[in-house]
Amino acid sequence: MRKLFLSIAFVCFLLLVTTVSCKKKDIVVHAIPDEIETSFDSTLVQTFFTKHPKLKEYQSDVETLYRKHQFHYVWYDHNGINEFANLLHNKLINLREEGIQDTVPYKDKLDAVYQNFDEKHRPNVETELLHSALYFFYADNVYHGLDAKKSTEMEWYLPRKKQSYGTYLDSLLIDPTLINKDEKGVLSQYFLLKNVLKKYRQIEQQGGWKTITIDSDVRSYNIGDSSSTIAQIRQRLFITGDLSKDSKSAVYDKDLAAGVSKYKNRSGNNADTKILPEHIKEMNIPVEKRIKTLIVNMERCRWVSNDITKAKELIAINIPAYQLTYFRNGVPELRSNVVVGKVMNQTVIFSAPMKSIVFSPYWNVPKSILEKEILPGIEKNANYLEEHNMEWHGDYVRQKPGPKNSLGLIKFLFPNSNAIYLHDTPAKSLFNKEDRAFSHGCIRVAKPIELATLILKNDKKWNEQKIREAMNSGEEKWYTLKDKIPVYIGYFTAWADDKGEIHFYEDIYNRDDELASLLFIK
Repeated sequence: MRKLFLSIAFVCFLLLVTTVSCKKKDIVVHAIPDEIETSFDSTLVQTFFTKHPKLKEYQSDVETLYRKHQFHYVWYDHNGINEFANLLHNKLINLREEGIQDTVPYKDKLDAVYQNFDEKHRPNVETELLHSALYFFYADNVYHGLDAKKSTEMEWYLPRKKQSYGTYLDSLLIDPTLINKDEKGVLSQYFLLKNVLKKYRQIEQQGGWKTITIDSDVRSYNIGDSSSTIAQIRQRLFITGDLSKDSKSAVYDKDLAAGVSKYKNRSGNNADTKILPEHIKEMNIPVEKRIKTLIVNMERCRWVSNDITKAKELIAINIPAYQLTYFRNGVPELRSNVVVGKVMNQTVIFSAPMKSIVFSPYWNVPKSILEKEILPGIEKNANYLEEHNMEWHGDYVRQKPGPKNSLGLIKFLFPNSNAIYLHDTPAKSLFNKEDRAFSHGCIRVAKPIELATLILKNDKKWNEQKIREAMNSGEEKWYTLKDKIPVYIGYFTAWADDKGEIHFYEDIYNRDDELASLLFIK
């Protein structure tokens, strides 16, 4: 009996030892060694890109990155794949959130890495290089966008931002959260549009909005009117958040009026309560097209350096919004309506430093206007020049200073090859129109006195009274600014304000479709 007990005990002991041994084996398989490889053979970079030709364009960037790091792993630490690698994988999975339509090359290989415990924890050269190449793919698409040659072909002459994405990677490896909202990477407006894109895609998933039918015999809708169209407008504005609730009422009441005013303000219209057929036509633009507009303007944000927001003073003009904004230390101190070039005389998208202000200016008539308008006018009317307060000055015609001068009483000069500048105008009524593309290319400012006062605010030689006196003196006077002010003329058909409210503007120069054709290649 004692022998039988000892035999059973011995068998149990063997089973226990075997079980513990097996458990230890299982643990050893997944254990992270105390010492891991920290570098790899430089020749493997070429091997990687031979096997992954879709990423070949990033080979130079990857080689530069690893020469800088002496071919040490950058995507692994002692615990395996590091935090930023995981975050990059997440960003690539959700690339559509960035408004990017491209598919991620070799995404299946990257996904497989995150599904395999050993792959995640043991340094692997191919996995390392795949992360690096896809990081540059991500940075190129999200931060840089289309090639500068393409944006120039679309007559976008604002300076493209310069960024070392290898250096930027070093910052992200230290603080991965920067990638979620880092204004060093891209213009801050980009992130505001990205939030709106998410909202509009949710609206799209919920069915968007229905087309509003317009009563054939109605020219406008006003407070107090009753119509099934009113109920449709109410539902439409509720979907986009211009109304907090949908009462289903077919009567145009004060609640709807507030929503209409808000909507019209967001659409570049006069923020009144009258609803015209053209306003309903805008409301009927489908959500899918609005999403494309958002993506197109996110791309334009990639073309502008966020460094411009660091300027002590900045004057920015958005052509489709017909608006000028003067910033001091990043804070908007003045907003003014503007008139821009008509379709046949488009205002150019560019930037230049403002250097001087001219009070009581002459208007030197451009050669094209002289030939097309002035000379034919002289042929028909011998008193044409006198009646328009003009005179010959050498071989060209100029208009004398005064309240009827086409440039008004003041102009702001930022020398450029396009001969574009800001100026006052005697035609004040144009600023009240919703569409304000009437000029020959220069930009007319609704609030020139306020702009001059702000520009000269810290100059002891000037105050508002002296500015008005100089403007009305009848004698041209040039004043050179002590500090140059950057002027940026841009083109954004969608813009989110500092509260995150989206503003859509008419694509007056028909530029969105051309850009969309490059971004939405099937």
